[in-house]
Amino acid sequence: MTSSEESPSFRLAYVPGVTPTKWVRIWNERLPEVPLTLVGVPAAEASDMLRARDADAGFVRLPIDRTDLSAIPLYTETTVVVIPKDHAVAAVEEISTADLAEEIVLHPLDDTLDWERLPGRPALERPATTADAIELVAAGIGVLVVPQSLARLHHRKDLTYRPVLDAPESRVALSWPEEETTDLVEEFIGIVRGRTVNSSRGRRQNPAESARKVSEAGGAARKQGSGKTGGKTAGKTGGRPGGAGKPAPGRSARGGSGGSGGAKGAKRGKPRRRG
Repeated sequence: MTSSEESPSFRLAYVPGVTPTKWVRIWNERLPEVPLTLVGVPAAEASDMLRARDADAGFVRLPIDRTDLSAIPLYTETTVVVIPKDHAVAAVEEISTADLAEEIVLHPLDDTLDWERLPGRPALERPATTADAIELVAAGIGVLVVPQSLARLHHRKDLTYRPVLDAPESRVALSWPEEETTDLVEEFIGIVRGRTVNSSRGRRQNPAESARKVSEAGGAARKQGSGKTGGKTAGKTGGRPGGAGKPAPGRSARGGSGGSGGAKGAKRGKPRRRG
């Protein structure tokens, strides 16, 4: 992979069901000079893409082999069963896996749930993808248990879904090659973790922001220096002409040498008359 210093760009992989829109928007606001490219990838291929350095980081579904990958778990999804709208399960708010005992539960090859034992009755064959399984559910051939985000991704007007309380849950994580924890990766980690723009931890300084701060600091320093010089000048030079042009009543009232001396001299110059 080309380093971020040589090629200022960032490639972000994401698996179906993950919506990275919010984080991409924050990235574009903070680092407009570094384009971010989104790369969709099947959940089963996400780890291989990161190891091949075809993406700088990616949203994956756990578990993954962490031998040479770092991962930060982000959130856990609710698991739901996708059913036709006229199905009996649609009449309740939530179910357990035992409620699916008599149902044909489809198990696509790209399933991301870590089942110890799949509930219900197995289909004659496994659908190749979740999208294929959704089509079978719509045809009335079976039901499908998936993370809620995938049920929303494959939404159809004739289907609905309900939470399955005791089914395995899917955890979504941010992952990247352990040996490629670059400044840009640290930047994206900070965005995902909710660090503010002023946070210094893992923050790569935006060149435009850096230039603006340097300019403002220089201007402030010049302004401060100008204020100090002006104050000294006014105290040493501006005050003296002002004092000379005014009668300085304060000094006379305090008995200063200029005012009091002049008054005494005038009194001594006139002899007193004696009657």
